[in-house]
Amino acid sequence: MKKIFAVNAGSSSLKFQILEMPEEQVIISGQVERIGFDDAIFTIKYQGNKTESRLPVKNQKEAVQLVLKTILDMKVIKDVEEIKGAGHRVVQGGEYFDRTVEVTEDAIQKIDFLAKLAPLHNKASLECYKAFKELLPNALHTFVFDTAYHRTMEEQNYIYPIPYEYYTKYAIRRYGAHGTSHKYIASIVEKYLNTKNYRLISCHLGSGASLCAIKDGKCVDTSMGFTPLGGIMMGTRCGDLDPSVVLYIMEQENLTPQEMNNILNKKSGLAGLSGVSSDMRDVDKGIAENKHLSLLAKKVYCTRVAQTIGSYFVELGGCDVIVFTAGVGENSITTRRMLIPMLSSALGIDVDEDNAKEFEFGKIISTNKSKIKVLVIPTNEELMIVRDTYELLNKKQNG
Repeated sequence: MKKIFAVNAGSSSLKFQILEMPEEQVIISGQVERIGFDDAIFTIKYQGNKTESRLPVKNQKEAVQLVLKTILDMKVIKDVEEIKGAGHRVVQGGEYFDRTVEVTEDAIQKIDFLAKLAPLHNKASLECYKAFKELLPNALHTFVFDTAYHRTMEEQNYIYPIPYEYYTKYAIRRYGAHGTSHKYIASIVEKYLNTKNYRLISCHLGSGASLCAIKDGKCVDTSMGFTPLGGIMMGTRCGDLDPSVVLYIMEQENLTPQEMNNILNKKSGLAGLSGVSSDMRDVDKGIAENKHLSLLAKKVYCTRVAQTIGSYFVELGGCDVIVFTAGVGENSITTRRMLIPMLSSALGIDVDEDNAKEFEFGKIISTNKSKIKVLVIPTNEELMIVRDTYELLNKKQNG
């Protein structure tokens, strides 16, 4: 048995789990939110109990120190040497990485170089890794990439219709994101259908959101683009947009590229259109209060998702399963109830949320009359991170 850390670092957060492998048993999980503030929130879930505390946490290094000290104080482990591996989520792996790799100096330099495509995430991942490496020097550390799963896309799906020299000079192409989540969903669907031959549309709908067209376990296409800004409308991100809109706004408002980037990434999407919030629950409250822009924002959101599902249905030559996952996908019944009727007539989908059937990994909301099975499955990126790290650990130990 080996204890493996799953580490998911964001710009101001650190999520973690420790799993016992190969049993895939979660020993402890938690997160540090609001890193960089005096009132950071530290949450721990252990043996069925949840504790929460607020305290100053300046940076990722302090967050890592806090997590490991707490785990030792709680006697979850007796010694850090019990931790045999730590897998670190990295958002952007570019064209360098098509799989999980052991951390090397070369990998660190490449991830640092790629930080310009995901500045908030890649920098945080590196900072977090360095802190963990200092405290867990003898564990195997790995980088697990959000973009790796999408490397099976064919050229016509990842290239952009701009001068080809920008691809050869700057590697500008579609990279996608949430690959670890989509890969997990594909593994569950494979078990559910008991076949390796299937057509799946995976809908990871959270604050950040992306869809993935999957055939026989491999990514065919995905909605996010060069950066996590592209694709469908999200919590604060605009998603795909006529480029001339960007140029026109910059000209009219006399904005710098940095200022425009901030608007597109942090002030658009649900938040920008509704004027209420980036959180779908708050948008729903606005709808209940008859706020037109809240309803409009939700309609645009659902329309964009439905359009992408429709395009992937054509691209895959049909579809066996549609899965909804992540915060909005899993928990927002109101979103599914607005979205799915947009697809029902064209795709022959029939759902009954009130009589959903539970299965081991989630629930089935489609009926027997539905031509496509529709599932709601909680994603588990941490499990995928640990599985990859455990596999590399075994390969290294067994030569």
